[in-house]
Amino acid sequence: MSELSNKLPSDPISAVGVITSFSKAPDDYTVVAQTTDGSDADLWKDGLFKSKVTRYLCFTRKPGPDVVVDIKVIDIKDALPEGYTPVEETMDTKETAMRKRRLCVKISPRAAAETAVYDIQIIAKTKYHLVNYVCIGRTMSRPEDEHQNSGNYTMTALDDVPFVVPEKFFQNPKEMQQVNLMGITIKSLAEIEEEFQYNFTTERSIAV
Repeated sequence: MSELSNKLPSDPISAVGVITSFSKAPDDYTVVAQTTDGSDADLWKDGLFKSKVTRYLCFTRKPGPDVVVDIKVIDIKDALPEGYTPVEETMDTKETAMRKRRLCVKISPRAAAETAVYDIQIIAKTKYHLVNYVCIGRTMSRPEDEHQNSGNYTMTALDDVPFVVPEKFFQNPKEMQQVNLMGITIKSLAEIEEEFQYNFTTERSIAV
């Protein structure tokens, strides 16, 4: 990886986009198809479920009047940073570019730019850091867990899904109705006590 880090391109990136397949990249665009450890760099994949939906980051260094000076990855609910343009749609199909996260790019006229982005890599494990690279995302953690550990938090398909309990479940029913499930009858406490009540009269008479 140090060899990769020491060979930064001489031309800055002039545009960034997202595509649904690395085979559909526009001309002059480079696709980030793999992470630094050789894994699939799909931005859409989930840790729990396999999906046919894929998203890949791509960029170009084609000379033009503008260059990319900064990139941010923010939560979809966060306000757009001033001066940044969101990458909302895929370049090839005009579908949603990312889920739960928003890729934001800051563009500046080439002549006025003091800094610029020269390369983009996606790392699979945050313990691997490339020299001369700045991390812009992929290390989200729950605020309430920060004081407990410094580990990374992986988003799952169930995150940010609202769960609402119907009002009819707020109060317990006075008596449970008998339910027969695969031959097993579920009874209320009162029904069980009534059916299996035993007053120990015989035992008490012997003890006396």
